Amino acid sequence: MKVFPDKLGDQLGKRLSPVYIVSGDEPLLHMEACDAIRAAVRERGFDEREVLHVEANFNWSQLSETASNLSLFASRRLLELRLGGQSPGQDGTKALEAYAANAKHSDDVLLISAARFDYRTQQSKWFKVLDAVGVFVPVWPVEYKRLHFWVRDRAARHQLELDTQASQALAERFEGNLLALDQTLAKLRLLHPAGARLDLESIEQSSGDGARFDVFNLTDACVQGERERSLRIVQGLRAEGVEAPVVLWALTRELRTLLSLRQHLDQGQSFDHACKAQKPSIMEKRRPGYQAATKRLPHARLCKLLLFAQRIDLSIKGAAPLPTWAALSDLALTLAGGRGPLCEWAGAYRIQPG
Repeated sequence: MKVFPDKLGDQLGKRLSPVYIVSGDEPLLHMEACDAIRAAVRERGFDEREVLHVEANFNWSQLSETASNLSLFASRRLLELRLGGQSPGQDGTKALEAYAANAKHSDDVLLISAARFDYRTQQSKWFKVLDAVGVFVPVWPVEYKRLHFWVRDRAARHQLELDTQASQALAERFEGNLLALDQTLAKLRLLHPAGARLDLESIEQSSGDGARFDVFNLTDACVQGERERSLRIVQGLRAEGVEAPVVLWALTRELRTLLSLRQHLDQGQSFDHACKAQKPSIMEKRRPGYQAATKRLPHARLCKLLLFAQRIDLSIKGAAPLPTWAALSDLALTLAGGRGPLCEWAGAYRIQPG
């Protein structure tokens, strides 16, 4: 049974399931989901906890041995299996399936904490049998469009009230780093009385910039036409030491996807069919962004942008006199629907965005 983190408290209040699987890459939300399960277990008299760390060459027989051993001090225990980014492998698969077969008859609760499970993992037999007897808690990063609402609600937990500009400023400064954002709110609570209403000036005086980005944040922003955010992410990636070829790879991959979509559309195919024809196919929730991008970027412009990307690749290799990071910023900005000045004079390609 799938239960999202914001509904986990309701589920725990009704009953305890024999198995909980918490999976995701957002540290704060992942930690809080696990903490909520631990707290619910303690409230119901589970006084003992056994922790198993799955690492390379982990002996999976430890799981069955721990589950079968009777506790000297308590009749009910919390068993934590910290899977991290490891794959169970053949031995782990057998051990987890065996545990699931007896889970309903056990007095223990098994908590599996792991990195994000992809679609293939969620279709595996061991996952399905555990999910059938327990609760799966997928932890997803907060989408940028919803982040300032999340910030405002989070501030309320710290007995603070943020106006719209303040919540948006914190969202921009801490995108991709919710743990640092929450710590900043805790700091603000120490500086201000309970119930204080904070404005943009208060935020600027009391918080730094703790945003953390990856290249997938960048491509999402470009596809969705978020120009200022696209530039901010490129600058953030450069500051974090991400190599220029990695950024160029991500932008070029997005250009090729958009070109493929345009070709299918120009052949008279429906947009949904064009999305399904991609490998891998474009997920439903991302399709509106791609649809808007194909409308603002005609085939000819996408081809010119791809040529500009090739020129950036030459500049990275030292074969073209082009300022690499400025060119990457221009490419991202133009892909998002803006006007990049370098794109207007870059060699013989003479790209005219906008």
